Amino acid sequence: MTSFMYSASVPVFKQMLGSLGDVVSKTEAHATARKIDPDALLQARLFPDMFPMARQVLVACDFAKGIAARLAGVDVPSLPDAERPCFADLRTRIDAVLAFIEGLPTEAFDEAAARQIILQPGTPREKQFAGQHYLLHYGLPQFFFHVNATYAIARHNGVELGKRDYMGKY
Repeated sequence: MTSFMYSASVPVFKQMLGSLGDVVSKTEAHATARKIDPDALLQARLFPDMFPMARQVLVACDFAKGIAARLAGVDVPSLPDAERPCFADLRTRIDAVLAFIEGLPTEAFDEAAARQIILQPGTPREKQFAGQHYLLHYGLPQFFFHVNATYAIARHNGVELGKRDYMGKY
């Protein structure tokens, strides 16, 4: 039987990263069709103090790989960020994270609910969680925030998207 922690993380990340990739592709197609400088959309924000679209995608990917790795008890892979990522860079990042999480063995999540997760160890900002609390109350909300922000930025800038685009294939 597949563990709850695996079921509540990896398939969810796969679904939403798939939809994130589709949003990125539709945004690129929108820019191309309307002869909009791609950087205008990649650097678009909902509000000045928020990350731009490209950074929202990268942060969503970072949360997906980090959460999955920590729950599985493996090292979080390091993926370098391009200084100003293009649409192709973002799709490559999404694909790399999908490949990483798909390669995690289901049984690595068997003890994940009780696994101690420590973020920023040894610093004043250190946070400690039990795995289940980390996933449900910290990790997933953070991940969904950045996926949703990406969708909202694209939609706000005229990309024809609907709820099905956000939800992806489930």
